[in-house]
Amino acid sequence: MQIDVQTIHVCNHSTPEALYPFDARGVAKRFRHAAIFGALDSLIPGETMRFCNDHDPIPLLGQLQQRYGEKVTITYQQREPGAIVIDFARVA
Repeated sequence: MQIDVQTIHVCNHSTPEALYPFDARGVAKRFRHAAIFGALDSLIPGETMRFCNDHDPIPLLGQLQQRYGEKVTITYQQREPGAIVIDFARVA
């Protein structure tokens, strides 16, 4: 069997401006913030994590501001009861 190397997808974070989904609804509550911080720590400048949740994470947003300051931008894409979508973008 021969594999065409050009068709293999490699997730090596070499593409800036990539968008990575993160659905917090599937993560146990006691692990959520640690998982979110870990995901954001993994982003390189130019990459974005699209965060989905069932409630508006106001306390988390405060923690992100304290931890990352201007290194992460926070942009709501959807803000409806039960359906929150926020883009967290890593900046240089």
